[in-house]
Amino acid sequence: MPVTIDQIKELRAETGAGVMDCRQALTEANGDMEQARLALREKGIATAAKRADRAAGQGLIHSYIHGGRIGVLVDLRCETDFVAKTDQFKELAHDIAMQIASMNPAAVSAEQMPADAEPEAVALLDQEFIRDGSQTISDRINDVIASIGEKVEVARFIRYEMGE
Repeated sequence: MPVTIDQIKELRAETGAGVMDCRQALTEANGDMEQARLALREKGIATAAKRADRAAGQGLIHSYIHGGRIGVLVDLRCETDFVAKTDQFKELAHDIAMQIASMNPAAVSAEQMPADAEPEAVALLDQEFIRDGSQTISDRINDVIASIGEKVEVARFIRYEMGE
């Protein structure tokens, strides 16, 4: 089955992947959008793994206040200041800040979990994304890495809540 331009546009709008990557994924999936999405996600994970050893010395500090009672600062890093200024990177920072405000993780990754953390505590990267329960925060970051082509990492965060 030939892949149509409309299918490529739709997949590109959903994933943020490049036109040729979307075309290739749809061609390999015989026009099946779900299989193409999975193929692009797997490609994004592979891209993220390749970039894991790169230095992420740029980025931004994003602040988020929820209801005047909870405040979050998140330090999101990338490789270049050009990427740090993109809407996609800023949206990721906002999504992560909202996740932290909502779910109150104890640490960024499982390796950084404090010894006295509650047994049910889940690290930020392992939490289900509040806007899409089919993804974890790590998956959301990997999708952005696949789209922008740079390493992205949460360096640190802090969460404040009134009364704590």
